[in-house]
Parts: sequence; C-alpha cells; structure tokens
Amino acid sequence: MSRIGRAPIAIPAGVTFENNDNLITIAGPLGKLTQKVDKSIDVVLEDGHIVCKRHSDDKNHRALHGLYRALIHNMVVGVTKGFEKSLIVAGVGYKVTLTGNNKLTMNIGFSHPVDVVAPEGITFAQPAPLEIVVKGIDRQLVGQEAATIKAIKPVEPYHNYGIHYKDEVVVKKVGKRATK
Repeated sequence: MSRIGRAPIAIPAGVTFENNDNLITIAGPLGKLTQKVDKSIDVVLEDGHIVCKRHSDDKNHRALHGLYRALIHNMVVGVTKGFEKSLIVAGVGYKVTLTGNNKLTMNIGFSHPVDVVAPEGITFAQPAPLEIVVKGIDRQLVGQEAATIKAIKPVEPYHNYGIHYKDEVVVKKVGKRATK
C-alpha cells in the first residue's frame, strides 16, 4: 500500500469535512475548499480522521491514492494555517509598491511599470521594500501566482538582478576576465 495514501489525516478543531458523491468539501476558520475525487478512491471519516481507501492494487489506483490523500491534507492545512511564498526583488533602482492587499506595481528595469492584480483567494503582503509575500488557502493557487510573478523578470546570472524565491539559492556566474 502507498505509505502516503494510507496515512490518516487528523481533523483539527473548527474544521468540518463533507463528502457528497466524491466531492470533498473542507471548511475551516480561513475559508472553504472543495476537491472532486476519482470514483476509484473512497474518502471516509473514521474516529475523527479522514482516511482514503482505494478499490484495487491497479497501478493507476495506487497513484491516485497518494495524490488525493496529499490534496486533501493540503486542503486541511490551508483552511487552518494557510500557505505563503516569499519572493525577493533584487536590482539597482528596482521598486515594488503594494496598493491595498491585491495590487502590486513593480518598477523592475522595464520602460514601464508592471502591475500585478491578485486573483480571488490570494493576498499580497510587503514586509520589506523589495520583498513580496503571496498568501492564500489554496496551495496550488499560491504556488502558481508566485511562479507567475517570478516569471516576469527571471534572475540574470551575472548580476543576480531579477525576482527569485526567498529560500532559493541564486548562483552568480563569473564574467569575462582580462588576460595577459
């Protein structure tokens, strides 16, 4: 059996679980998330834990078993704690301005400012002048929005100008050298 798929998911206080014809709904203090589950996986509530069970040992069923367990676990974590990704904007003269909780205006070396509007379910924060934090309850949506912002100005390898994740290791290349 899948080691990930067979692990039960504990339900914290304040979180509700609902299964309507393989449409899983999890609601908590931060919001509500839904996920459609394949018919080959049964999701049940046992002793205050969510358990995923597969119908057979078919290769596809084994893959889906671990996948849906991980997705449901991320939903539980999202509605209780939430997810966030931090981005660093590095460059001479670069500037980031946050308007409200949903609009970023970035001056990052282009001839025009770049505006990024947060989709529904995502908020931005700016703890430092050149740091952007993307927050939300849906892990996939947070990761996608952070990747979209990062793709606006990829890191240039010789000066390390651009946008990168806070925990990402950026390696600086050595430039040309004069020879004798």
